[in-house]
Amino acid sequence: MNAIVALCHFCELHGPRTLFCTEVLHAPLPQGAGSGDGPGRGEQAEEEEGGIQMSSRIRAHSPAEGASAESSSPGPKKSDMCEGCRSLAAGHPGYISHDKETSIKYVSHQHPNHPQLFSIVRQACVRSLSCEVCPGREGPIFFGDEQHGFVFSHTFFIKDSLARGFQRWYSIIAIMMDRIYLINSWPFLLGKIRGIIDELQGKALKVFEAEQFGCPQRAQRMNTAFTPFLHQRNGNAARSLTSLTNDDGLWACLHTSFAWLLKACGSRLTEKLLEGAPTEDTLVQMEQLADLEEESESWGNSEAEEEEKAPVLPEGAEGRELTKCPADSSLLSDGGHWQPRKLSVFKSLRHMRQVLGAPSFRTLAWHVLMGNQVIWKSRDADLVHSAFEVLRTMLPVGCVRVIPYSSQYEEAYRCNFLGLGPHVQIPPHVLASGACRVALG
Repeated sequence: MNAIVALCHFCELHGPRTLFCTEVLHAPLPQGAGSGDGPGRGEQAEEEEGGIQMSSRIRAHSPAEGASAESSSPGPKKSDMCEGCRSLAAGHPGYISHDKETSIKYVSHQHPNHPQLFSIVRQACVRSLSCEVCPGREGPIFFGDEQHGFVFSHTFFIKDSLARGFQRWYSIIAIMMDRIYLINSWPFLLGKIRGIIDELQGKALKVFEAEQFGCPQRAQRMNTAFTPFLHQRNGNAARSLTSLTNDDGLWACLHTSFAWLLKACGSRLTEKLLEGAPTEDTLVQMEQLADLEEESESWGNSEAEEEEKAPVLPEGAEGRELTKCPADSSLLSDGGHWQPRKLSVFKSLRHMRQVLGAPSFRTLAWHVLMGNQVIWKSRDADLVHSAFEVLRTMLPVGCVRVIPYSSQYEEAYRCNFLGLGPHVQIPPHVLASGACRVALG
């Protein structure tokens, strides 16, 4: 995930400050930056958390390199920093975690080395601890713009027996240029960052309670004489977070947590190929299927009612009465033998074009696409049915209304494909209109 996670602090002497940040590096490190890969130059440990394997090491370089890096760093000068504004000791190179799966490096230090990133993180830090606050001054908030990136910020307090109000103000921010991705990651970031904050607050609370038990500060401050003149308080306004939590390995733990957070947040949302919204034909087919289901249910209910109303025959009368079948000659042919339905005459649009000819087929296709009524007169009902089955493929499902074979003319509002016998009369107004008439077979 292309983002930066940072821990910020509101110093009583210097205002909002960035204490610690972790960023993602996709490109290889500059020459000399990874000189601590040797076993004697740095500390290396294999860690696995949540299924993510990373090798963490402390970068080491010569004092000359450290001096040049300090002089070119965009961060504040040493004179503008107190103990509470500084996370890593002077000359500390920072932390690196290498993701073996993706060859991505997660680098942690106090300030980003790139001037533009430093400006973005600095502005987000100031806004998260000054103007962009949620009700109660403790909790998550979202802000940002296209130019300076979008920020997820969670402000919180850390107990300190020597601070004003016995607490200090911190925030953890996640900066990203993709607004949609950051908003979609809100529940995940909120839960994980809240866990980091709870751990920090729990450690600081133990130190605070121990200090209050040994030397209560509240009674001492209340007994101090009031003076209208401004003066510096006796309390230490520059206590570091490591002293507040009594954890010397705090920054290494934060590096591991921030690196895992960037890795997990980037891999939890993956792109999937979706089918998209249903087409108009699919919607029409779904509506037709629903209508058929309703019709079948109504027929089933009517049949059940008829069965209930059927008269009960007396005993012994079963099988005596048979329903006579009407002698309809249309139901039998060739001596009463059943004839299977003929195969479709037209196989495809290309086949129809070959039978009708190119000019006639072009005229027929134009009428179909324009929405005019197509009247097909033929003695063979199967021929008409096959023709309409082929022609309906040219139109959306919702635009097809077919009466395959009728003994009388049907108006255009009822059907746009109408099959008629050869002797059925067509009204004069239809002959004068733009309806397409085909006589074949």
